[in-house]
Formats: sequence, C-alpha cells, structure tokens
Amino acid sequence: MRRALGSKAALYVVLSLGALVFLFPFWYMIVGSLQEDVDPSIAGAFPNPGNLTLDNYTSINDRINLLQGLANSGIFTGGVILGTVVFGTLAGYALAVLHWRGRGFVFGLALLVQVVPFQLLMIPLYVMIARDYGLADNYLGMILPFFINSTAVVIFRQYFLQVPRELFDAARIDGAGEFRLLWSVALPLVRPALLTVVLLTFIGPWNEFLWPFLITKEASMQPLAVSLANFISNVAASTSNPFGAMMAGAVVLAAPAVLLFILFQRYFTTNDLGSSVKG
Repeated sequence: MRRALGSKAALYVVLSLGALVFLFPFWYMIVGSLQEDVDPSIAGAFPNPGNLTLDNYTSINDRINLLQGLANSGIFTGGVILGTVVFGTLAGYALAVLHWRGRGFVFGLALLVQVVPFQLLMIPLYVMIARDYGLADNYLGMILPFFINSTAVVIFRQYFLQVPRELFDAARIDGAGEFRLLWSVALPLVRPALLTVVLLTFIGPWNEFLWPFLITKEASMQPLAVSLANFISNVAASTSNPFGAMMAGAVVLAAPAVLLFILFQRYFTTNDLGSSVKG
C-alpha cells in the first residue's frame, strides 16, 4: 500500500514539474507584457508589483489596431473552420459509410495530399487567386487555400468507422436518407471529432503568417499575426518598451487559442459511440 502511494506521489511530482516547465513561457510572456521597465533575465519572471502596468498594451494598440487584427483573424479562422467542418464531415462520411467504387483510391489521395508542403503550392495559388480571380486584399482570397483540409477528412472517416453499423441499418429501415443519417445519427456520436477538428483547424489559420502576408497589402485587411510581424520589423523600435509591447501583442494573439483549449479539453476524452447499441 505504501509503495503504491509512493509511486503515485512520485508520478504527481513529475507531472507537476513538467506542467511548470511548459507553463513557464506563458507566465513569462504575460509578466513581460506588464513590465514598465524591461527585465529580460530569469529574475524578470518575478517582478516588483510596482513595475507592472498596462501601458504596453496601449502602446502597441496605438500603432496597430488590435481589435481590427483580432476581427480579421476571427473572420479568416472562422471561414476556414466552416469549410473544414462541412467538407470534412461530408467527405469523411462518404469514405467511411457509403460503398462506391474507388473509395480506397480517394482515401489514399487524401493521405497523399498531406505530404505535399503548402509552400510548394503557394506561388501557383497566389497567381491563381490574386491575378486570375482578383481576390487580393479579400477575406475569400485568404480562406480559399485552406477551405478543405485532408487531415479533417481522415479524422472524420476514422470516427465514422467506429459508429456501429446497426445504427445506420436501423435508421435506413425507418426511411432515413443519407443526409438524415449524417445529421441525426452520425454527427451526435462523433462530437469529440468535431471539437478536435475545430481546435486543430483554429490553431492553423489563427497563427498563419505567410499566406495572409502574401495575399494582403492593406493593413486594415491583415490578420493579427501579420500585423504583429510588421510591428516587430518596422515599428517596435520606436516604442519606449519594445520588449513589453511585443509581449503584449503575443498575449493578445495567444489568448483565444489557450482559452478555446481550456474550455473544450474535457470533450476530447469522451464519446458515446457504444451507448446506442444494446448488448
């Protein structure tokens, strides 16, 4: 009994130390964003309360519009999530549940697409979207290259394969069509997949820099990640506390992703795939 308790205590100590190691950069970033007089040393992680201020947030907001950047990032990310979830569920359902010739070949293509780096396609995409479609400095031009995500298709397919076939057979006997099956039977049982796809998709476009930087030239259309990069390159040196202003911008950029994960992390380990099948 004592040995088991000792092992459990040691496990908690190791996990706590690991959590501190991973959380320290976030703590340091938050503290750095609040410091009036910069202290980039390790001691700066434990500042004097009299040295804390919100002036860094005001300083960076005076040079780049944080709310406009957040709105642009939200529109860009929301559009990508919408396309990823809609097309991912439809394609994943078709690959997992429907039987049609060439299904395995299409799934192989979905896997193959994941090994093609986006940078390889960036120049032809830019020519097509900016020159042929005229969608430069446009939300649609930012969203289109990421509108369909093969990783989401694979995730949904694997979850749909776990749904018991009996549920689909029973619904078909009751006269349900395929869209009814997808909406009323399959989707409620794969909520962890939906949340996983939403979170993974959110992180990508929210932090995406290169493509929005290429496709947008107007500052009013740029997502926050691009605005912060421009601030660091061109404007940060003109502020009284460049380090604090950069940390403040990083906090604003990271906060939505961290908050989203904290709110929905408990759903990633739960599913009800077997709850509707008796026996």
